[in-house]
Amino acid sequence: MRASARIAVINPNTTTAMTDKIARSAREAVCASTEIIAVTNATGPASIESHYDHAMAVPGMLAAITECERNGTDGYVIACFGDPGLDAAREIASGPVVGIAEAGMHVATMLGRSFSIVTTLARTIGQAEELVIRYGFSGRCRSIYACEVPVLELDAVESDARKLVVDHCRRAVEFDEADSVLLGCAGMADFCFDVSEQVGVPVIDGVSAAAALVESLVHLGLRTSARSEYALPLPKDYR
Repeated sequence: MRASARIAVINPNTTTAMTDKIARSAREAVCASTEIIAVTNATGPASIESHYDHAMAVPGMLAAITECERNGTDGYVIACFGDPGLDAAREIASGPVVGIAEAGMHVATMLGRSFSIVTTLARTIGQAEELVIRYGFSGRCRSIYACEVPVLELDAVESDARKLVVDHCRRAVEFDEADSVLLGCAGMADFCFDVSEQVGVPVIDGVSAAAALVESLVHLGLRTSARSEYALPLPKDYR
């Protein structure tokens, strides 16, 4: 078991203020001996709220992981709830790679029989539904709600974002009988404890969950299997 770890928390969008928030959440979730490297995507959208944004974020994110590989990084967190480029990242990273939606859903199922998701815009609900199916939790996810607050307005002074998140989490608990709630955006990373106190069930931040899981995998000496699908990409000319 390793005594320390170096984990890169990759923000797939280009907004540094969000990277700072994500980094704080990750650092609070890991041991003091674990080094968190916060990385902002150099190219791509300022926020990720559509399939187009998702696709445009991936090349820069993969370039960031490639650079981190040169610096001896042990593991990676993809800090966007759509888990963009997760499979591609696992092909090129030597250490474990975990997406925040993936981590959050797994943690939610360890805290109760059911969970709900509260996210930002309704147009992203379909992507969240696809991830629920992919990760095998269709029978555990009670509902997905959208607050209709754009990602970059979550921290705006005039925004009612936190109140809306609380309202939707309470609805998930009272009407859908969810045992826990997963916040469906990295920009909500600092909401969970306050919201949990108000709604009375565990409220999960995927950034914290992913950072802790990657740290555990690194300490256990575990990494992505490269036996077949996640082997290094075949060498070829890219233009």
